Amino acid sequence: MTEGKIVSWVKSPGDKVEKGETVVVVESDKADMDVETFYEGYLAYIIVPAGETAPVGAAIAYIAETEAEIATAKSLANADGTPAPSTPAPVPVAAAPVTTSQNGSNHQPGRVVVSPRARKLAKELKVDLNTLQGSGPYGRIVAEDVEIVVGKVQPITTSIPVATPAPIATPAPAPVATPAPAPVATPAPAPVVSPTVPGQVVPFTTLQNAVVRGMVASLSVPVFRVSYTISTDGLDKLYKQIKSKGVTMTALLAKAVAVTLQKHPILNASYSDQGVVNHSNINVAVAVAMDDGGLITPVLQNADAVDIYSLSRNWKSLVERARAKQLQPVEYNSGTFTLSNLGMFGVDTFDAILPPGQGSILAIGASRPQVVATADGLFGVRQQMQVTITCDHRIIYGADAAGFLQDFAKLIETNPQSLTM
Repeated sequence: MTEGKIVSWVKSPGDKVEKGETVVVVESDKADMDVETFYEGYLAYIIVPAGETAPVGAAIAYIAETEAEIATAKSLANADGTPAPSTPAPVPVAAAPVTTSQNGSNHQPGRVVVSPRARKLAKELKVDLNTLQGSGPYGRIVAEDVEIVVGKVQPITTSIPVATPAPIATPAPAPVATPAPAPVATPAPAPVVSPTVPGQVVPFTTLQNAVVRGMVASLSVPVFRVSYTISTDGLDKLYKQIKSKGVTMTALLAKAVAVTLQKHPILNASYSDQGVVNHSNINVAVAVAMDDGGLITPVLQNADAVDIYSLSRNWKSLVERARAKQLQPVEYNSGTFTLSNLGMFGVDTFDAILPPGQGSILAIGASRPQVVATADGLFGVRQQMQVTITCDHRIIYGADAAGFLQDFAKLIETNPQSLTM
């Protein structure tokens, strides 16, 4: 990640901020993440508004230690050539209830936002966070909410979530807090232009830019490809038997890959300038197309050691959170081997591009009925699919890839039931 896009500011200029409190939501390459402040003070001036991007490590706002220093911070912004608005319009915190995702994003539905301090305090006092209603911005649960439950403090009646009972930056009756300027306070992202409109150029999303960088980097790697035809009658039969228990074909294929990698660790390795990196875990990444463009590779951690039912549940959760941009970085960048399946689109065979930092990727085509010669010299109809593996030729050789595909086919054709054990 070299830059991040500001999704939204949780705090407004003039708001008091506590150490460890979420101030802004940033879109990284493949997920939305909360950014917490390391300092206590007042959000004095926003340098990078919502909808714009900034390089990693660049300043995006000023935080003043005291209210009196807010004007100084604004002057500093002007001195750097950044025009400061004469009257920063605060974002009304009660405009809409917003909840959070598992990765902490305040803009994904389904989960409650909890400050780090509140989470720690709730654990110490044995308070169930699911029973609390947050009084912080966007419904965030803060430490005071936990203390109120155990009777340590009295509730603050003000509706403005600041550190003291009286609003500091935006008094409730002040005209700036009226709904009229609210649309100006939250910079709207650039309108999305349909990619199907002729003559218009649609800018890349952050995710698409990340994919572009990764694919360009892969062009410098010397690769080779090996294809194999596999009969899937046994695997298809097993899938029909356990599909009702929540098992997916993707999980079955990932499990088969992981089990085979146990016998062929070189296919699970990757290249470095110092030599071959032999990974201790078998983490199978699976390519998923995103609705708004680009792709992401959620990772099934330790796929060889997890049972097929848990693996399927994990996969369902990963896909849901990937499409909601709620994955933690470790959930999409820790893969040691990648699986790309276009079989559901009816694709017969294709070549996959090697992901950066990995040694192999397996492309899987559709399973189709084919007329084949049987071992007894007769003809029969078998379900068959074609798979093609792409490997980094700096560390993996043709015999290595062929041996992997041979054992992968043997597992699927003769002993698919072992995947459920």
